[in-house]
This record gives sequence, C-alpha cells and structure tokens, in this order.
Amino acid sequence: MNVIHQAPVSRRVMNLAYWATQNARRLPQRPALAWRDQTWTWRQLNERVSAFAAALAKRVSPGTAVLVHSKNSNEMLESMLATFRLGAVWVPTNFRMMPDELVYMAGVAQPRVFLCQTDFPEHAQAVRAAYPDIEVIWLTGDAPGVRDGTHAVTLIAEHQGQHFPDADVEDDTACWLFFTSGTTGRPKAAVLTHGQMAFVINNHLCDLMPGATEHDGSLVVAPLSHGAGVHQLNMIARGGQTVLLPNDKFDIDLAFSLIQKHRLTNLFTVPTILKLMVEHPAADLYDHSSLRHVIYAGAPMYAEDQKRALAKLGKVLVQYYGLGEVTGNITVLPPSWHGDDTRAGTCGYERTGMQVSVQDDQGKEVPDGQTGEICVIGPAVFAGYYNNPEANAKAFRNGWFRTGDLGCRDAQGFLYITGRASDMYISGGSNIYPREIEEKILTHGAITEVAVVGVPDPKWGEVGIAVCVSYDGADIGEAELLAWMSERIARYKLPKRVFFWDALPKSAYGKVPKMLVRKELERRGLLEGMEQKNESALR
Repeated sequence: MNVIHQAPVSRRVMNLAYWATQNARRLPQRPALAWRDQTWTWRQLNERVSAFAAALAKRVSPGTAVLVHSKNSNEMLESMLATFRLGAVWVPTNFRMMPDELVYMAGVAQPRVFLCQTDFPEHAQAVRAAYPDIEVIWLTGDAPGVRDGTHAVTLIAEHQGQHFPDADVEDDTACWLFFTSGTTGRPKAAVLTHGQMAFVINNHLCDLMPGATEHDGSLVVAPLSHGAGVHQLNMIARGGQTVLLPNDKFDIDLAFSLIQKHRLTNLFTVPTILKLMVEHPAADLYDHSSLRHVIYAGAPMYAEDQKRALAKLGKVLVQYYGLGEVTGNITVLPPSWHGDDTRAGTCGYERTGMQVSVQDDQGKEVPDGQTGEICVIGPAVFAGYYNNPEANAKAFRNGWFRTGDLGCRDAQGFLYITGRASDMYISGGSNIYPREIEEKILTHGAITEVAVVGVPDPKWGEVGIAVCVSYDGADIGEAELLAWMSERIARYKLPKRVFFWDALPKSAYGKVPKMLVRKELERRGLLEGMEQKNESALR
C-alpha cells in the first residue's frame, strides 16, 4: 500500500500588512483609525504605513526585530503594520514596564531599531547604555522634552507618497515576538508567524464576532502590545474601524461616550475591567445598544459578575480562553451560552480547527469530569519560544502544547478551568483549587472582588488565605464571612484567614496574578505567625 505524501511546493502566504492594502483599494474613504481629535481613512492609513515602512527599510532588514515601547497611539498601530510590511518582527512591550525589564527584552530580541515614545526617555537611555548600536526613533507622545534624534513623524512625512510593497513571507516567517507576562521567572518570547496569525484572525472572526464587516468598529481599552493588538487585526482584516482611548488612563465615562459617538460594535477586555464598566454609572448614561460582541479573556469571569454584565449589556458577552502562546485560540463561549445555568462555570467549547486534551502528568488523557492539565494542538499554536530550547522542552509533550492550566471537560466537550497549576495548593493531603472557593465567596452580596492563595503552614502543609474587596458601604468582617463560608464550603477547603483590602493588586493587563497577592501579603507582614491564628477555623 502506497503512502501518499506531498511535500509543499510553496509555503508562501499573505503578508498580514496586505489587509491594509486591500482596505485602501476597496474602502478608501471609510474610517480606519480614530485617536483623540483625528481620524484616518483606510487610504490615509495605508499611505502612512507605506511611508513608515520605507523609512524603516533603510535600517531594518527582513527577519530582524523592531522593538516598540509606547502607549496606544496611531503611530503604535502603524508601527505594527509597517513592520509586518517589511517582513521584520514586531516586538511590542507594555509601556508600564521598568527600564531594566526593557533592557532584558532588547537583549532577547536584539533589535536594529527601538521605537520609543517621547514619554519614556529613561527607557531609551537604558537601552542605549546597554546596546549602543540600537538606533532610537521617537514616537510622538505627550512629553515635549525630547528634541534630539530621529522622530517617526518626520520620517513618515519625508517618505509620504512612496509605495512600499509587502515583503514575501512564508507560513513560518516570524512577524511578532509576543512576550509572556512572566508569572514565573523572566518573560519568554513566543514566536508568532504570518501563517499562524492568519489562521488566528480567521478563527477570531469565525468564533468571536461572526458577521463582522467594514461597518463594525472596536474600542481599544487595553495596551496594543498584547491581546488588544491581536484583536485589532480582526478589524483590520474586515475593514472596520479602530477607536483608541485618548490617553492611558482608563476613563469609563469616556469609554461609553466613544461607544455611543462612533456606534461601536465590539470591544476586547479582561473580566476585571468589564466588571468596572458594568458597575459604573456611565453604563446607564450612554447608549451602548450598538455593541454586539463584548469579548473578554485573560482570566475566567466569575458567575456573579457574568450575571450583572448580562443584565446591564444584554446577550453580547463572548468569552474566549487562550494563552499568548496559542494567541487566544482554545475555547469560546458565545452569547447564546452565557446565562445558561446548565453550563455554569464553563469557558466554552473547542475553537474551530483546534483540539483540546485534558491530560495527567504522564500525558494520558483523563476521563470526562476528572481534573488534569489542559493541552492543545492546532494551527493557532505558536512556533515556540525564541532561542529557548529548555522552555520549549517543558512546554511541549508529544506534540501537545501544555498550557499549565488545570481543568476538566464534560461529556459534551465543554471545558471548565479549575485554575493555574501554580495556583493549586495542597492542604492536609487534599488538592485545593482557589477558583472554586472564590466563586462561592462572590455569591455573598457584600463582596465585589476576591483572591484565594495558598501559603505555607507547619501543620497542614499549606492553607488558604482569602483577600476580599467589599462593596462601598458594606459592613462585614472576617469572623462573619468565615461563618458564612462554613455553611457553603467544605471545612477542609475553608480559608484560614480573611483580609479586607481596598483593592486587589493587578498586572499591567488588568489581571489579578496570585503571585502579586502573595507578595502584597508578605509586604504587609500578614503571613507572620499564621500558625497561631484561627486554627479552629480550618478543620
């Protein structure tokens, strides 16, 4: 029996920047991008991208890195498309990072050019000191003090009107170094490619916002350096409009006013930000009926928060589960499944073209209903960590990408996330999953946010600490909440202590990493002498 195998004749794929060219031809006068008091049509945006690419081409060759440190702006978005057009690799960083963190990333990516917004001269100084050969090009910011050197606005003006063709790229041509958040150790650089990202965007349009056209528009409420940048490629692919908030301060009143003004149809955010929007008075002051897809990811959304969001916004919620390494493509929970109590707590079902397996420590798939590590294969999985074979060896097993998340699946294929493997703790020999406890605590009417973390304990190995944020005006204390929990949570799962804070620590992307909660507990000295306190409350 002959085995048929055909090696690919060509691995050539579309350069992602070609979407801008398509839109400039088909939709030249339609709005592409709005920021502050300016709006650019697709023709204008594509011309600026070509001019930017022409300027960068004198400094950057295909396959080399372009480091970018900037708040959201038109030049930030243009830099992405210009870099893609060159066949170079876009390396955006979160603007809230410290200079030494940026120097580390520059050391990994080894860029020829550093596009730095004028608001961050100290970051440019640090990179220059560490790598004198890297050329700094200034992006326009609010800081007026930077006058020396080369400015992007000048380069774009000098090359305006120059047609710059899209570089030839193949399926595995890198286009983006996507730095992970680095919850353990240094951030790792995930390699995203033109072919992989083309699948990701088609998948997003299929599963997250079906039916999107040039009449759609998106409000950007998160840094373009991360998931929001991927999300905007959805709008770019369909010729829709991108609207940026005017500054880095998240103004909920302004956000709703922009949704009303531009009749925006979608936005991408994380559960903590969506919760703030839903509970803000502005949600009742502006017309947000144009919204069809309010997409959230980055962390599970608690059931009580989902209910409030549905009541305020209607059936527009779309949840997806994914990591930067899989570019968000693992599961989806569309609007029709939100609010269905028969699937309470699920993050949805497998994305189109993706396969999920819940595995034990040996890589064997566990039966439905049992907890294991969530693993995934499919075209959305990244090409691996750049120049990091040790991390790649840990991340892949038998071809499956290991997410590090724990969960289980029901008979119909709906996935339920238990938590990060690193979040689980073992108390008295029993595995404790913080998310289960957090869901229960949030059903108490006085609690608006909660994080449960495991900490060392000399008797039980580890015990839980619950850090809560109560609603304004709520009168509740530790003893009362522990008594309430004791009637709803098994005794071996009960937190040993409860602390009330004004706010939970959040990452630059609005998440609540347990690592930050632990560090804050330590900083406040709240873990000292834990074994002497509330021993009877645990068992």
